[in-house]
Amino acid sequence: LEVLTLCCHPALTPESQVTLALRTVLGLTTKQIAAVHIIPSSTAGQRISRAKAAIDLHRRRFPPPASPKERLPALMHALYLMYTAGHSRADGKQLLDAAVTTEAIRLARLLYKGFRDEPETAGLLALMLLSEARRPARITVRGDLIPLRDQDRSLWDREVIAEGIDLIEHALPTGPVGAYQLQAAISAVHAEAPGWEDTDWEQIAELYAMLAHVAPSPAVTLNYAVAVSETQGPVSALSMVEPLLDDPRMSGSHRLHAVRAPLLEACGRREEALEAFRIASRLCTNIPEQRFLNSQITRVQADAIE
Repeated sequence: LEVLTLCCHPALTPESQVTLALRTVLGLTTKQIAAVHIIPSSTAGQRISRAKAAIDLHRRRFPPPASPKERLPALMHALYLMYTAGHSRADGKQLLDAAVTTEAIRLARLLYKGFRDEPETAGLLALMLLSEARRPARITVRGDLIPLRDQDRSLWDREVIAEGIDLIEHALPTGPVGAYQLQAAISAVHAEAPGWEDTDWEQIAELYAMLAHVAPSPAVTLNYAVAVSETQGPVSALSMVEPLLDDPRMSGSHRLHAVRAPLLEACGRREEALEAFRIASRLCTNIPEQRFLNSQITRVQADAIE
Protein backbone atom coordinates (compact mmCIF):
# COMPACT_ATOMS: atom_id res chain seq x y z
CA LEU A 1 0.00 0.00 0.00
CA GLU A 2 2.90 2.37 0.68
CA VAL A 3 4.33 1.76 -2.80
CA LEU A 4 0.86 2.15 -4.27
CA THR A 5 0.48 5.48 -2.46
CA LEU A 6 3.80 6.74 -3.83
CA CYS A 7 2.86 5.60 -7.33
CA CYS A 8 -0.14 7.94 -7.24
CA HIS A 9 2.23 10.76 -8.19
CA PRO A 10 0.94 14.32 -7.61
CA ALA A 11 2.16 15.38 -11.07
CA LEU A 12 -0.39 13.03 -12.66
CA THR A 13 -4.12 13.42 -13.07
CA PRO A 14 -6.20 11.15 -10.79
CA GLU A 15 -7.06 9.06 -13.85
CA SER A 16 -3.39 8.58 -14.75
CA GLN A 17 -2.48 7.89 -11.12
CA VAL A 18 -4.91 4.98 -11.04
CA THR A 19 -3.89 3.66 -14.46
CA LEU A 20 -0.19 3.67 -13.62
CA ALA A 21 -0.83 2.07 -10.22
CA LEU A 22 -2.84 -0.72 -11.82
CA ARG A 23 -0.07 -1.44 -14.31
CA THR A 24 3.15 -1.06 -12.33
CA VAL A 25 2.16 -1.98 -8.76
CA LEU A 26 -0.95 -4.16 -8.97
CA GLY A 27 0.23 -6.01 -12.06
CA LEU A 28 -2.79 -5.70 -14.35
CA THR A 29 -2.17 -5.98 -18.08
CA THR A 30 -2.92 -3.12 -20.44
CA LYS A 31 -5.89 -5.11 -21.78
CA GLN A 32 -7.29 -5.63 -18.27
CA ILE A 33 -6.91 -1.92 -17.52
CA ALA A 34 -8.68 -1.04 -20.75
CA ALA A 35 -11.55 -3.39 -19.91
CA VAL A 36 -12.22 -1.98 -16.43
CA HIS A 37 -11.99 1.59 -17.73
CA ILE A 38 -14.19 0.67 -20.76
CA ILE A 39 -11.63 2.14 -23.18
CA PRO A 40 -9.62 0.70 -26.12
CA SER A 41 -6.33 -1.02 -25.23
CA SER A 42 -4.46 1.56 -27.31
CA THR A 43 -5.89 4.36 -25.17
CA ALA A 44 -4.87 2.59 -21.97
CA GLY A 45 -1.36 2.11 -23.37
CA GLN A 46 -1.11 5.80 -24.23
CA ARG A 47 -2.18 6.77 -20.71
CA ILE A 48 0.53 4.57 -19.22
CA SER A 49 3.18 6.00 -21.56
CA ARG A 50 2.17 9.59 -20.80
CA ALA A 51 2.19 8.90 -17.05
CA LYS A 52 5.69 7.42 -17.22
CA ALA A 53 6.89 10.38 -19.29
CA ALA A 54 5.47 12.83 -16.74
CA ILE A 55 7.30 11.03 -13.93
CA ASP A 56 10.53 11.08 -15.96
CA LEU A 57 10.21 14.88 -16.12
CA HIS A 58 10.28 14.87 -12.33
CA ARG A 59 13.45 12.75 -12.34
CA ARG A 60 11.50 9.75 -11.10
CA ARG A 61 11.13 11.19 -7.65
CA PHE A 62 8.07 10.00 -5.80
CA PRO A 63 7.18 12.48 -3.06
CA PRO A 64 5.10 11.17 -0.15
CA PRO A 65 1.59 12.60 0.31
CA ALA A 66 1.24 15.79 2.31
CA SER A 67 -1.38 14.04 4.49
CA PRO A 68 -2.33 10.38 4.95
CA LYS A 69 -5.70 10.89 3.24
CA GLU A 70 -4.49 12.97 0.29
CA ARG A 71 -4.30 10.05 -2.15
CA LEU A 72 -6.98 7.89 -0.58
CA PRO A 73 -9.50 8.33 -3.44
CA ALA A 74 -6.93 7.13 -6.00
CA LEU A 75 -5.94 4.19 -3.78
CA MET A 76 -9.55 3.09 -3.36
CA HIS A 77 -10.30 3.44 -7.06
CA ALA A 78 -7.23 1.38 -7.99
CA LEU A 79 -8.23 -1.43 -5.62
CA TYR A 80 -11.84 -1.27 -6.84
CA LEU A 81 -10.71 -1.67 -10.46
CA MET A 82 -8.28 -4.41 -9.48
CA TYR A 83 -11.14 -6.36 -7.90
CA THR A 84 -13.34 -5.71 -10.94
CA ALA A 85 -10.63 -7.10 -13.25
CA GLY A 86 -10.55 -10.34 -11.27
CA HIS A 87 -14.31 -10.58 -10.74
CA SER A 88 -14.99 -10.58 -14.51
CA ARG A 89 -11.91 -11.29 -16.60
CA ALA A 90 -11.51 -9.30 -19.78
CA ASP A 91 -10.67 -12.38 -21.82
CA GLY A 92 -9.60 -16.01 -21.63
CA LYS A 93 -11.21 -19.31 -20.72
CA GLN A 94 -12.02 -18.46 -17.09
CA LEU A 95 -14.82 -16.17 -15.94
CA LEU A 96 -12.92 -14.90 -12.90
CA ASP A 97 -9.45 -14.75 -11.38
CA ALA A 98 -9.66 -15.64 -7.69
CA ALA A 99 -6.01 -14.75 -7.06
CA VAL A 100 -6.64 -11.16 -8.17
CA THR A 101 -9.87 -10.73 -6.19
CA THR A 102 -8.30 -12.28 -3.09
CA GLU A 103 -5.35 -9.89 -3.24
CA ALA A 104 -7.66 -6.90 -3.82
CA ILE A 105 -9.65 -7.86 -0.71
CA ARG A 106 -6.46 -8.30 1.33
CA LEU A 107 -5.30 -4.79 0.37
CA ALA A 108 -8.77 -3.35 0.99
CA ARG A 109 -8.70 -4.83 4.50
CA LEU A 110 -5.37 -3.13 5.16
CA LEU A 111 -6.71 0.16 3.81
CA TYR A 112 -9.82 -0.10 6.01
CA LYS A 113 -7.66 -0.92 9.03
CA GLY A 114 -5.61 2.24 8.42
CA PHE A 115 -8.60 4.52 7.71
CA ARG A 116 -11.50 3.28 9.84
CA ASP A 117 -12.78 6.83 10.20
CA GLU A 118 -13.38 7.03 6.44
CA PRO A 119 -16.78 5.45 5.60
CA GLU A 120 -15.80 4.81 2.01
CA THR A 121 -13.00 2.41 2.99
CA ALA A 122 -15.63 0.34 4.81
CA GLY A 123 -17.91 0.66 1.78
CA LEU A 124 -15.18 -0.56 -0.56
CA LEU A 125 -14.33 -3.58 1.58
CA ALA A 126 -18.03 -4.41 2.09
CA LEU A 127 -18.66 -4.22 -1.66
CA MET A 128 -15.81 -6.63 -2.39
CA LEU A 129 -16.89 -9.07 0.33
CA LEU A 130 -20.54 -9.09 -0.75
CA SER A 131 -19.52 -9.69 -4.35
CA GLU A 132 -16.98 -12.36 -3.44
CA ALA A 133 -19.53 -14.21 -1.30
CA ARG A 134 -21.44 -15.08 -4.47
CA ARG A 135 -18.40 -16.55 -6.25
CA PRO A 136 -19.23 -20.27 -5.61
CA ALA A 137 -22.59 -19.85 -7.35
CA ARG A 138 -21.41 -17.82 -10.37
CA ILE A 139 -20.12 -20.71 -12.47
CA THR A 140 -21.04 -24.32 -13.21
CA VAL A 141 -18.70 -27.27 -12.69
CA ARG A 142 -17.44 -26.86 -16.27
CA GLY A 143 -16.93 -23.11 -15.80
CA ASP A 144 -20.04 -21.74 -17.50
CA LEU A 145 -21.55 -18.45 -16.36
CA ILE A 146 -24.65 -18.54 -14.14
CA PRO A 147 -26.45 -15.17 -14.07
CA LEU A 148 -27.56 -13.76 -10.73
CA ARG A 149 -31.21 -14.57 -11.47
CA ASP A 150 -30.43 -18.31 -11.71
CA GLN A 151 -27.81 -18.73 -9.00
CA ASP A 152 -28.23 -21.27 -6.19
CA ARG A 153 -28.18 -18.89 -3.24
CA SER A 154 -27.55 -21.68 -0.78
CA LEU A 155 -23.99 -21.69 -2.18
CA TRP A 156 -23.40 -18.07 -1.19
CA ASP A 157 -20.98 -17.64 1.71
CA ARG A 158 -23.26 -16.39 4.48
CA GLU A 159 -20.39 -15.68 6.88
CA VAL A 160 -18.76 -13.33 4.37
CA ILE A 161 -22.14 -11.75 3.59
CA ALA A 162 -22.71 -11.09 7.30
CA GLU A 163 -19.32 -9.38 7.54
CA GLY A 164 -20.06 -7.21 4.50
CA ILE A 165 -23.51 -6.21 5.75
CA ASP A 166 -22.13 -5.38 9.19
CA LEU A 167 -19.48 -3.13 7.63
CA ILE A 168 -21.94 -1.20 5.48
CA GLU A 169 -24.56 -0.87 8.23
CA HIS A 170 -21.98 0.73 10.50
CA ALA A 171 -20.54 2.95 7.73
CA LEU A 172 -23.72 4.45 6.26
CA PRO A 173 -24.82 6.53 9.29
CA THR A 174 -21.34 7.95 10.01
CA GLY A 175 -20.80 10.48 7.23
CA PRO A 176 -21.37 11.48 3.61
CA VAL A 177 -22.56 8.53 1.53
CA GLY A 178 -20.19 7.77 -1.33
CA ALA A 179 -20.21 5.52 -4.38
CA TYR A 180 -18.67 2.48 -2.68
CA GLN A 181 -21.14 2.58 0.18
CA LEU A 182 -24.05 2.82 -2.25
CA GLN A 183 -22.78 -0.09 -4.34
CA ALA A 184 -22.25 -2.13 -1.18
CA ALA A 185 -25.78 -1.29 -0.04
CA ILE A 186 -27.13 -2.53 -3.38
CA SER A 187 -25.15 -5.77 -3.02
CA ALA A 188 -26.49 -6.14 0.52
CA VAL A 189 -30.10 -5.94 -0.70
CA HIS A 190 -29.36 -8.69 -3.23
CA ALA A 191 -27.61 -10.77 -0.56
CA GLU A 192 -30.57 -10.59 1.81
CA ALA A 193 -33.13 -11.71 -0.80
CA PRO A 194 -33.99 -15.45 -0.76
CA GLY A 195 -34.47 -15.33 -4.55
CA TRP A 196 -34.59 -13.04 -7.56
CA GLU A 197 -38.36 -12.57 -7.27
CA ASP A 198 -38.02 -11.69 -3.57
CA THR A 199 -35.52 -8.90 -4.22
CA ASP A 200 -36.51 -5.43 -3.03
CA TRP A 201 -36.18 -3.86 -6.47
CA GLU A 202 -37.74 -0.58 -5.39
CA GLN A 203 -34.98 -0.10 -2.84
CA ILE A 204 -32.31 -1.10 -5.37
CA ALA A 205 -33.70 1.37 -7.92
CA GLU A 206 -33.61 4.15 -5.30
CA LEU A 207 -30.01 3.32 -4.43
CA TYR A 208 -29.04 3.34 -8.11
CA ALA A 209 -30.71 6.73 -8.53
CA MET A 210 -28.51 8.02 -5.71
CA LEU A 211 -25.45 6.36 -7.25
CA ALA A 212 -26.19 7.89 -10.66
CA HIS A 213 -26.21 11.29 -8.96
CA VAL A 214 -23.02 10.72 -6.94
CA ALA A 215 -20.96 8.87 -9.55
CA PRO A 216 -22.64 8.83 -12.98
CA SER A 217 -21.21 6.43 -15.56
CA PRO A 218 -22.43 4.17 -18.39
CA ALA A 219 -21.94 1.12 -16.16
CA VAL A 220 -24.14 2.64 -13.47
CA THR A 221 -26.80 3.45 -16.06
CA LEU A 222 -26.80 -0.14 -17.34
CA ASN A 223 -27.24 -1.60 -13.86
CA TYR A 224 -29.81 1.03 -12.97
CA ALA A 225 -31.77 0.06 -16.08
CA VAL A 226 -31.94 -3.56 -14.91
CA ALA A 227 -33.52 -2.41 -11.65
CA VAL A 228 -35.92 -0.12 -13.51
CA SER A 229 -36.98 -3.03 -15.74
CA GLU A 230 -38.05 -4.88 -12.60
CA THR A 231 -39.94 -1.91 -11.13
CA GLN A 232 -41.31 -0.06 -14.17
CA GLY A 233 -40.99 -2.55 -17.01
CA PRO A 234 -38.67 -3.07 -20.00
CA VAL A 235 -39.87 -0.04 -21.99
CA SER A 236 -38.70 2.41 -19.33
CA ALA A 237 -35.45 0.53 -18.91
CA LEU A 238 -34.81 0.50 -22.65
CA SER A 239 -35.27 4.26 -22.82
CA MET A 240 -32.35 4.56 -20.38
CA VAL A 241 -30.12 2.17 -22.32
CA GLU A 242 -30.68 3.33 -25.92
CA PRO A 243 -28.80 6.67 -25.57
CA LEU A 244 -25.68 4.73 -24.57
CA LEU A 245 -25.45 3.40 -28.14
CA ASP A 246 -24.11 6.85 -29.07
CA ASP A 247 -21.66 6.97 -26.15
CA PRO A 248 -18.12 6.48 -27.55
CA ARG A 249 -17.04 4.94 -24.24
CA MET A 250 -19.37 2.01 -24.90
CA SER A 251 -18.54 1.37 -28.56
CA GLY A 252 -16.35 -1.66 -27.89
CA SER A 253 -18.15 -3.02 -24.84
CA HIS A 254 -20.29 -6.13 -25.09
CA ARG A 255 -22.09 -5.34 -21.84
CA LEU A 256 -24.29 -2.64 -23.35
CA HIS A 257 -25.66 -5.06 -25.94
CA ALA A 258 -25.89 -7.90 -23.40
CA VAL A 259 -28.16 -5.73 -21.22
CA ARG A 260 -30.10 -4.27 -24.15
CA ALA A 261 -30.90 -7.65 -25.74
CA PRO A 262 -33.22 -9.08 -23.03
CA LEU A 263 -34.95 -5.71 -22.71
CA LEU A 264 -35.70 -5.76 -26.44
CA GLU A 265 -36.91 -9.35 -26.12
CA ALA A 266 -39.21 -8.41 -23.23
CA CYS A 267 -40.64 -5.63 -25.40
CA GLY A 268 -41.50 -8.19 -28.10
CA ARG A 269 -38.75 -7.00 -30.46
CA ARG A 270 -37.28 -10.45 -31.02
CA GLU A 271 -35.23 -9.81 -34.17
CA GLU A 272 -33.59 -6.75 -32.63
CA ALA A 273 -32.89 -8.76 -29.49
CA LEU A 274 -31.22 -11.47 -31.55
CA GLU A 275 -29.01 -8.92 -33.28
CA ALA A 276 -28.06 -7.36 -29.92
CA PHE A 277 -27.11 -10.79 -28.55
CA ARG A 278 -25.03 -11.45 -31.68
CA ILE A 279 -23.21 -8.13 -31.35
CA ALA A 280 -22.55 -8.82 -27.67
CA SER A 281 -21.16 -12.25 -28.51
CA ARG A 282 -18.85 -10.85 -31.20
CA LEU A 283 -17.50 -8.16 -28.88
CA CYS A 284 -17.10 -10.45 -25.87
CA THR A 285 -13.60 -11.90 -25.41
CA ASN A 286 -14.30 -13.91 -22.26
CA ILE A 287 -15.15 -17.48 -23.28
CA PRO A 288 -17.67 -18.36 -20.51
CA GLU A 289 -19.55 -15.10 -21.07
CA GLN A 290 -19.48 -15.69 -24.81
CA ARG A 291 -20.86 -19.20 -24.37
CA PHE A 292 -23.70 -17.80 -22.27
CA LEU A 293 -24.52 -15.17 -24.90
CA ASN A 294 -24.49 -17.82 -27.63
CA SER A 295 -26.88 -19.94 -25.55
CA GLN A 296 -29.24 -16.98 -25.43
CA ILE A 297 -29.07 -16.65 -29.22
CA THR A 298 -29.97 -20.33 -29.55
CA ARG A 299 -32.82 -19.95 -27.07
CA VAL A 300 -34.35 -16.92 -28.80
CA GLN A 301 -34.07 -18.63 -32.20
CA ALA A 302 -35.79 -21.75 -30.83
CA ASP A 303 -38.58 -19.63 -29.35
CA ALA A 304 -39.07 -17.99 -32.74
CA ILE A 305 -39.47 -21.40 -34.43
CA GLU A 306 -42.05 -22.50 -31.86
